Amino acid sequence: MLTVRLHLDPVDADNAPLRVAIGSHRLGRIVDAAVDGVVAHLPKLTCLAGRGDLWVYATPILHASSAAANPRQRRVLQLDLAQGDLPGGVEWLGIS
Repeated sequence: MLTVRLHLDPVDADNAPLRVAIGSHRLGRIVDAAVDGVVAHLPKLTCLAGRGDLWVYATPILHASSAAANPRQRRVLQLDLAQGDLPGGVEWLGIS
């Protein structure tokens, strides 16, 4: 499963950039109660973006954003792509 994300606006360190726990997509489904412990043992990456940047990444990666210190538009066009069953026990919510 992949996510393709096109940034329509730039995202700097003050505008709530996406933060990811590197390698978490390889761990399968992680229950809510275990997220903090898993994240504590993985390297993190803050993802800054310019207008027009295109990202492609493994969709089931642990990610978050902090509140923006200097809020501005942060528009993105995002496509989530999957073929067949999702990996590691992950399931689509609300789709049957």
